[in-house]
Amino acid sequence: MDILSFIKERVRFNRNELAGAFGDIGTDLPLIIGIIQASGVNVASTLIMFGLMNILTGLIYGIPMAVQPLKAMAVIVITQKISANVLYGGGLSIAILMILMTVSGLLTLLNRVIPKVAIRGIQFGLGLSLVMVSAQKYLTGNSVKEYILGAASVLILIFLRENSKYPASLIVIVTGLIYSAIFSLDFGRIGSNIGFSLPAVPSLTPDNILDGLLILALPQLPLSLSNSVFATHQTIKDLFPDKNIGIKKIGFTYSMMNFINPLFSGIPTCHGTGGLMGQYFFGGRTGGSVIIYGSMYITLGLFFPGVFSEIIKIFPFPVLGAILLFEGIAMIMLIQDVSGKKSDLFIVILTGTVAAFMKNGFIIGLILGTALFYLTKYHTKPAD
Repeated sequence: MDILSFIKERVRFNRNELAGAFGDIGTDLPLIIGIIQASGVNVASTLIMFGLMNILTGLIYGIPMAVQPLKAMAVIVITQKISANVLYGGGLSIAILMILMTVSGLLTLLNRVIPKVAIRGIQFGLGLSLVMVSAQKYLTGNSVKEYILGAASVLILIFLRENSKYPASLIVIVTGLIYSAIFSLDFGRIGSNIGFSLPAVPSLTPDNILDGLLILALPQLPLSLSNSVFATHQTIKDLFPDKNIGIKKIGFTYSMMNFINPLFSGIPTCHGTGGLMGQYFFGGRTGGSVIIYGSMYITLGLFFPGVFSEIIKIFPFPVLGAILLFEGIAMIMLIQDVSGKKSDLFIVILTGTVAAFMKNGFIIGLILGTALFYLTKYHTKPAD
């Protein structure tokens, strides 16, 4: 198979792929902004490498396989003002941990042992988290105009949900662009600071990698296993049952991204079940959606890093919140296939509640849901 045939099998570009491309921006953009502001990472490198990982993932998988910043790492970096080099060291550290789990077969073993109801619980918990973040932080604007923008975005997404001719998220993004052009953007500042930048190579030390392991990688690993690997694998089976994508492939590409990113000052990234669902929900069906999405970040990084603080106003928070809200609802709706059995539904709701509301809830919920499944199965097993 030649390279053009390979790409054509995995990538389409149309209005639905374009609409799907922005299905995860409500999660990604605030985290990227927070990391840049807290750690002093190179803006151009951050945007270019994040975009490149999206493009590579779109080509490798041929589905809207989302790439996201590592959430637990991002929260620690933002709250504790961790330096850029320690962040890059954390990326290398988690790449090493994930590749060891993948090649040893431990990832495959865990995937075989963890039941579907526990994964559904993790998906439910993530959906709850996204809905709460959307409602509490994004949709509640700082002015009457922002409240109106948020309400209008939600209504557009409701009424155009099934409309393939006028994709809902694309209309919402355009509405946000018009709003920003009228009320927020300083076009003079943008025009006067256009330039050209390339990724920078950091100077990492062994101490950076060790600190990154202890401060960032170890707290991140449980969330990555539950959400980025196991839940993403289940979501792929839900949405693309004809795709034979194994757990090892997800482990390998997760590792690959985090071996590459730190070498060129890129922030650590993962796959994400919420991002996959978000892009699918709004129309993405091939790698085209993530390639379009990644191209946006590469363009911003190559030509506009000096005015990134102005560029981010293009996507007002109420618009991001509306997209995030529906991404969360789509995740929650995945529990429909276990709702017919009361014991399974109980495990899913309990697991999801723990995941959404407890510290380290995703790994605790995963363990709890798995234990309850096997206890229930043993308790209800007929006597010989």
